Amino acid sequence: MTTIPLGSPPKRAAGATGSGAVRARRISARVLVGVLLALYGVISIYPFLWMISAAFKNQVEVIRGGHLIPHHPTFDTLTHTWNQLHFFRYFLNSLEVCALTVVLTLVVYAAAGYAFAVLDFPGRGALQKLFVALLFVPGVTVMLPIVLLENKMGILGTHIGLVLPFVNGGAPLSVLLMTGAFSSVPKELRESARVDGANEFHIFTRIYLPLTRPALITVALITAIPTWNEYLLTRVSLNSESTYTLPLGLQTLASSNVPHYNNLMAGALIVVVPVIVLFLSLQRYFVNGLVGAVKG
Repeated sequence: MTTIPLGSPPKRAAGATGSGAVRARRISARVLVGVLLALYGVISIYPFLWMISAAFKNQVEVIRGGHLIPHHPTFDTLTHTWNQLHFFRYFLNSLEVCALTVVLTLVVYAAAGYAFAVLDFPGRGALQKLFVALLFVPGVTVMLPIVLLENKMGILGTHIGLVLPFVNGGAPLSVLLMTGAFSSVPKELRESARVDGANEFHIFTRIYLPLTRPALITVALITAIPTWNEYLLTRVSLNSESTYTLPLGLQTLASSNVPHYNNLMAGALIVVVPVIVLFLSLQRYFVNGLVGAVKG
C-alpha cells in the first residue's frame, strides 16, 4: 500500500487551483473589455441619438436641451426642412450623382478586375501593383489638378464633373476587390465555356458576374457611401445652388445668420438615413464580398 505524505497536497488540487486562477483572470479581462466597449458605444452613439431627438423638437426645446426624449415631439421640423428648404432637390441631386458613380464604377472596374484575374496581357502585374499603390495617395493632393482639368474641359460645376473624379477615386480598392473575387472562380468554368463556343464577353457577363455578386455589392456600397457623404470636392466644384447635393444643402443650413438647430439636425438625419438603410439591407452581401475577395 502506498501512502501520501501529510505535508504535501495532491498535485491535482494544485493544478485545479492554478486553472481556477487563470479562468478568473480571463473572466475579469472579458468583463473589463465588455465594460470599456459598452462605454465607448454609449459615447459614440449619443451624438447620433441627440441628432434624432433634435429633429423632432422645436427650436426652443433644442436650445433648452437637457433631455433626449422630446417633450412635445413633432414632424413639423422634418416637413419644413424637406419642403421649404429645398432638401428634396438636394436629395435628387445626390441620388443622381451617387447612382451614376456606382453604375460607372461597377462597369469599369468589374471589367478591369476580370482582365487582371483571368486574362494574360503584357504589363498586367505592374499595372495591378500601380492600382494598389494608389490606395496610399491622399485624395486631397489631386484635388487642384482635377479642378483645373475640369475647368478646361468645361464640366466644372456640373454633376458629371463630380462623377468622373468619384469613379476615378474608387479605382484602387474596387480593382483589388474585383480581382480577388474573379480569381476565386474556378478556371475550369471558363475553359468549359470556351469549349462550348462562348466568347469572352459572354463568359464575363453570364458566368463570372453572377458568381461574384457579393463582391459587386461590396464595391457598390464602398462607392455609394463616400459619394453620398462627400463634401470637400462638391464644395470646390459646385457653384450653383440648383446643383447642390445633400452635404452642401446641409452646409447652407449651418451658415445662416441665426442657425435653427432643429432644422440642422433634421437635415443631418435626412442625409444619414438612406446610407444606414442601404448598408443594413446589404450588410450580409458586404461581408461575404469582403471574405470572397480576401480568399481570392
